[in-house]
Amino acid sequence: MKEDLEALIAHFQTLDAKKTQIVETPCSPPSPRLNASLSAHPEKDELILFGGEYFNGQKTFLYNELYIYNIRKDTWTKVEIPNPPPRRCAHQAVVVPQGGGQLWIFGGEFASPDGEQFYHYKDLWVLHLATRTWEQVRSPGGPSGRSGHRMVAWKRQLILFGGFHESTRDYIYYNDVYAFDLDTFTWSKLSPSGTGPTPRSGCQMSVTPQGSIVIYGGYSKQRIKKDVDKGTQHSDMFLLKSEEGREGSGRWVWTRINPSGTKPTPRSGFSVAMAPNSQTLLFGGVCDEEEEESLEGDFLNDLYFYDATKNRWFAGQLKGPKSEKRKRRRGTKAEPEGANEQECGEASAQAPREVVREVVTEDGTVVTIKQMLTAPGPSKQPQSDEDDSPEEAGGPLVEPRPRSNAMLAVKHGRLYLFGGMFEAGDRQVTLSDFYCLDLHKMDQWTVLVEADPETQEWLEETDSEDSDAGEGAEGGEEDEEDEDSSEEDQEPQHPLVTPGEQFADYLPRTEQYWVRLARDDAGSEAKEKRVLKVAHAMAKAFFDDSA
Repeated sequence: MKEDLEALIAHFQTLDAKKTQIVETPCSPPSPRLNASLSAHPEKDELILFGGEYFNGQKTFLYNELYIYNIRKDTWTKVEIPNPPPRRCAHQAVVVPQGGGQLWIFGGEFASPDGEQFYHYKDLWVLHLATRTWEQVRSPGGPSGRSGHRMVAWKRQLILFGGFHESTRDYIYYNDVYAFDLDTFTWSKLSPSGTGPTPRSGCQMSVTPQGSIVIYGGYSKQRIKKDVDKGTQHSDMFLLKSEEGREGSGRWVWTRINPSGTKPTPRSGFSVAMAPNSQTLLFGGVCDEEEEESLEGDFLNDLYFYDATKNRWFAGQLKGPKSEKRKRRRGTKAEPEGANEQECGEASAQAPREVVREVVTEDGTVVTIKQMLTAPGPSKQPQSDEDDSPEEAGGPLVEPRPRSNAMLAVKHGRLYLFGGMFEAGDRQVTLSDFYCLDLHKMDQWTVLVEADPETQEWLEETDSEDSDAGEGAEGGEEDEEDEDSSEEDQEPQHPLVTPGEQFADYLPRTEQYWVRLARDDAGSEAKEKRVLKVAHAMAKAFFDDSA
C-alpha cells in the first residue's frame, strides 16, 4: 500500500522535474482548497499560497502549486519553480527574513485518490524568495513523518510541536518538540521539564512578546473498541519557556496556564495568525458532536484574540461601517450582501437576481432554497433611528461563511482569509473565496474574491432528491426538475417580510406555510421534528435574504 503511494509521488516528481525554468503566469484566483499554507512575504506586499487538498466526492486532489498574491495590485500569479516539494496538504510553512526572505516547509501528507491511504512526509524544504528557488534541506535527527503539526520561528530556530501519523490500520498522535537551527541546519529534539500537552494535532502555536511559546487546544482521538474511535477537542493551554544556560545550552520548561477572559468554545480545525501587538488570532473551526457511529459538526466563523502579556482571551467583535448606518437612515439603496464600500461597490445589483442557498439544519439536513431578490429600496429601511448594533443599522454584516481548515495570514495589520471547507449533509464543500479584515478598525470584512460553493462539482452518487438539489445548486434549470422545486423558484409564494419586522415575529406568523413546504420536500415519512427543523431553517434563510 505504502509502495503504491510512494510510486505515485515519484510519478508526480518526475513530471515536476521536466520543468527547468521559472515560469510566472498571471492567473485567476486559486481553485478551492483546504489545509494549504498562506504566508506573508517578510519584505514585499505579497502573500504566498502553497499546497492544499480538494475532494470532489469521489477523488482527492493534492497540490504543490505556488501562488503569489500582490496585495496592492489585487492580482494572483502562479509561479512554477523547478524541483518543488511533492504535492501535500496539512504541512507547516514558516517565513523568516534571512537571505531576502525564506519560506520553510516541513512535513504534511499525501493521500491516495480514493482518500483511503496516507503518506506522511518528514522532509524539510526552503523556498528562497529572493531567487525563487526551492531547496531540500537534508539533516538527520528530525521529526518522524507527520501532518497536522505546528511550527513557529523562534529567534534563529524553527520550533515544531505535535501532529499525527495515520496508516491503513492505526494512527498515532504526537506531543514531541523539535528545534531546527537556521544557522547550522541541524535538528535537535527538545526534552522540556514539567507537564506539557497530551499528544494532539491542529493546535494553536505562537510566540509571545516575552519569547515563550504558547500551545492551545488541538484534536486527538483514541480507539475505545474495535473500529470505534473517540475524538477529543482539547481546550487546555500551555507555555513552553526557554531558560538559557550559561553556556548557551537552553533548558526548556512546560507550564500549564489558565487565561482569563472570553475563551474560544471547544473546536478543531481552527485557523491561527499573529495579529498586531503580538496578539494571537484564532478563526472559525468546527465543533464536532460525536456519536459512536457518526460525526456531525457545527462550523464556526467567529474570531478570538489571545493577549499573552495579559494572559487573556477576548472575542473579536465587528463594529460595522458607520457610513452604512447613515445611508440606511436616509433610506437610500443598500449594497447587496457580500458587497463592500470600496473594493466591491461596483457589484451592487439593481436588477432582480436569483439567489440559491443551501441551508444545513442542526441534524445535517440540507435544504436548497431558490428565490428572486430585488435590490432593496426605501421600504427596506429600519423603522427606528436607534442604531444600537451593526445588524440593526445596516443589515447582516459581511462576513465569511462558517468553515474549518481555512488559510490565514496577516500583513500591515490586515487579516487575509482564503478557502477552507464546511459540510452540507454528506457533502464536503471546499471553498475558494478570499476575504480581508482591517484588524485596527475591526469594522467589516472586505470580499476580495466571491465564490459560490453551490457551483462546485460533487460526484458522489446520491438519491434523486439530493441530485435534484445539486442540479439546482449548479444553476441548471432542467425541465425534469420536480414541481416542488419549480414552486420554490416562484418567490412571491413565500410570505413577505414586512418592513421592520423581526424574525421572532415573522416565524410564528408564517410557520405553517414553511412547515407545509418542508413536508412536501421531505416526504410523508419524515419525522415531524425533522420537518420542523427544516421549516425553521428555510424561514430563517428567506428572512435573512429579505432583511
